[in-house]
Amino acid sequence: MKYLVSLILCLLALQINAQDPYLQNDHEALEDIAKKITMRYNKELALNGKQPLLFQKKVEEFLIREKNIRKRFSGEVMLDLIYKLRVTETGEMANILTRQQLNLYKRIKPSIQPLQVVKAKSKTDKTEKK
Repeated sequence: MKYLVSLILCLLALQINAQDPYLQNDHEALEDIAKKITMRYNKELALNGKQPLLFQKKVEEFLIREKNIRKRFSGEVMLDLIYKLRVTETGEMANILTRQQLNLYKRIKPSIQPLQVVKAKSKTDKTEKK
């Protein structure tokens, strides 16, 4: 009996840890965006088998993370964090895509998922009149 209770508790603990906290909330709008992004990539990458679904879920996961960064930060800090997030996303796509697909993904990603750019304020030289 102890063995059965222990087994049930272990399985329950594993089930709790297996859930992804980023995907627990229902983010229908982000899911739609992830679908559209996946469709754009699919035209170029020719995803097959389980790749489209895995790719879409990964994009959605990172869209959720990006949304949270945008809520909490602003300016250069926000853009730096989003840049690091995008680098991580590219790294995790290596688990889904073939090597050729990954190389193409890296080339086309800036056109499909562009990053914002911070425009530095230019200082105009003011000359004094004598």
